[in-house]
Formats: sequence, structure tokens, C-alpha cells
Amino acid sequence: MGWTTPGRVRRRLEVSLAVLMASGHDGLMCRSIKTLRPPYTDDAGESEYHAAALQYVRKVSGFRAPSAKNQAVFDEAVERIAAATAELMADLQLPKTHSHAVTP
Repeated sequence: MGWTTPGRVRRRLEVSLAVLMASGHDGLMCRSIKTLRPPYTDDAGESEYHAAALQYVRKVSGFRAPSAKNQAVFDEAVERIAAATAELMADLQLPKTHSHAVTP
């Protein structure tokens, strides 16, 4: 595929970043993706990982809903990213958090 040549991919990324920066977005993170690790949330699981993966794929692909010819590759990307997220969350070594519970 011609669109995957390194020069074209780099140019597309540069243009995308320029558009994001011009719109006032810092280009660093999709605002609708939430932090899924403690202490921000204690109960994130597969459904939250899938939702974050879906938001990410929608953002980077530019499609809220892909066409029929792109549906399989879109779904595969969501599943791979959700699996990678689950693996990341399982393997993260987080600092011990302090309990916010009040002791009598």
C-alpha cells in the first residue's frame, strides 16, 4: 500500500498534529479516555479497557463508525489495543497507596 511509506505516514502525522495544535488541543491524549489505574479507579476491567481502546481507535482512525470494508480491521485494532491495555494494567507496578479511611 502506497500510503504506508514512511514519508507519507510521517507527513500525515505532522499534519494531524498541526491541526490538533491549531485547534487548541495539546495532541497528547484523547480527552474521553480515562485513567484506568488506581487510585483513579479501583474497579477497571475488560469493559473499561475495551471502551478506552474503542475511543483510541476512533480518534486515530478518524472514524466514529467504520465502513463495512474497514469494519474487520477496525474491530481487530480495538481487540488488540484492549488486550495490550489489560496486559499493561496487570503488569504495572504501582506504589502502595495510602488508605483514605478514617480510623477510630
